[in-house]
Amino acid sequence: MNQETLPPLFTPDSPENQTLRANVSPTDWTNPVPDGRYNLVVIGAGGGGLVTAAGAAGLGAKVALIEKHALGGDCLNVGCVPSKALLAAAKTAAAARKSGAYGVKVDQVDVDFPAVMNRMRALRTGISPHDSAERFRDLGIDVFLGTGCFLDGETIAVDDAHLKFSKAVIATGARAIVLPIPGLEASDPLTNETLFSLTALPKRLAVIGAGPIGCEMAQAFARFGSEVHLFETECKILPREDPDAAEVVRKALHADGVNSVCGVKIDQVRKQGDTRSIQYTCGDEQKTLEVDHILVGVGRAPNVEGIGLEAAGVDFDPRKGVTVNERLQTSHKRIFAVGDVCLAHKFTHMADFTARLVLQNALFGGRKKYTDLLVPWCTYTQPEIAHVGLYEKEAGEQYGAKVKTFRRDFSEVDRTILEGHLQGFVKIHTVKGTIVGATIVGEHAGDLISEISVAMRAGMGLGELANVIHPYPTAAEAIRQCGDAYNREKFTPTVAKLFRWWLKKRR
Repeated sequence: MNQETLPPLFTPDSPENQTLRANVSPTDWTNPVPDGRYNLVVIGAGGGGLVTAAGAAGLGAKVALIEKHALGGDCLNVGCVPSKALLAAAKTAAAARKSGAYGVKVDQVDVDFPAVMNRMRALRTGISPHDSAERFRDLGIDVFLGTGCFLDGETIAVDDAHLKFSKAVIATGARAIVLPIPGLEASDPLTNETLFSLTALPKRLAVIGAGPIGCEMAQAFARFGSEVHLFETECKILPREDPDAAEVVRKALHADGVNSVCGVKIDQVRKQGDTRSIQYTCGDEQKTLEVDHILVGVGRAPNVEGIGLEAAGVDFDPRKGVTVNERLQTSHKRIFAVGDVCLAHKFTHMADFTARLVLQNALFGGRKKYTDLLVPWCTYTQPEIAHVGLYEKEAGEQYGAKVKTFRRDFSEVDRTILEGHLQGFVKIHTVKGTIVGATIVGEHAGDLISEISVAMRAGMGLGELANVIHPYPTAAEAIRQCGDAYNREKFTPTVAKLFRWWLKKRR
């Protein structure tokens, strides 16, 4: 196939991408012939759809799985997997540049961007067999490649095939939003769906949106050597995160050379040859910035169009997605939804766990509620920001003066001091010792947050965490030290006086 006609996902036409396509979107695939009614038909083979289909088949259900583009969805193809490969390469480049501080001399750091991208594609392809059409067929699932569309409340069409179902699951995910800025769409902006097809490093890159995608990629490309300009509408990055934690990341991005374009309104974009001109207003002043590429990372829209939701009697909102109750059931009682198409928390791990709930609720009449899930998340900048439960402001609004927050800075923790990772902290919010939320900003924050998530899930209070022995020296000691701080608060002047009396008596 000519490279110009390839879907963006499979460009360039490299051996790695050819193998990826053979796994997740094989051109020679023959759809099966439906035979009788399915226990479950799943539309969409991203993270949520794959877990739903595999889990149902493993329980003995007759299952059909429909995918329009590529199995694996965004996470494998244009999301978590390729982005973290790029972040790893960018982190290595940054570490090499900073190695002198550790007594290790590196004369020059050159980033071979084509090699970085080839590595990413090779790693993505290496992971892809786990999500391949062949693997799911071998699990006993009827895999249909094509557009699935509800004809009514018990039938889904894929091309000429009609699939009858007892239950169905909508797992069509979400897509990148391109803002309605005059001239932006005509300038061929990059999104996460096209970014990973680049073969040459942009000399000048504008990033619109200072959320997780924007911040991660702004930092990565700055470390690769691009001149990066990050447009921040609200004059702050990661606006949903703890402000103190977001400020730590902002300083890190600035240190890596990311230029903040703060408090702006983009008026229009013009493309002239390979140059994009961004005209924007900052205060009362109009300015122009010329770049080679524009990356848009401002959020995602649910994929609800073209799948016949109206015919099935399924309520939805074009912006919020499919409407579900706490059990992930749609307005049609035999049709459920999982993942990005219906949830505000658009994370792969959330799609995974809502899929597990749907298996119980759809196949066995369960009444599990997704609102009972405890959902941590992480932004993979360096340092990372990870969070679970309530933010400090939310905890204050809900519990008032009962909230106590305990903080330990990594500049006071032996392991992070020794490694030179002084920026960041652990911040834990409690009500009478019960942990109601936490934020960690620092190296491997996404790994560290799991300890707090486990404690919250198990009902373990912060004081009990202090009694858990942590290996020395580790960054996780910061969590235990927050527990120590909580326990010290119980050592009131009255208790201290009683202790002194008792010890005096024991002399």
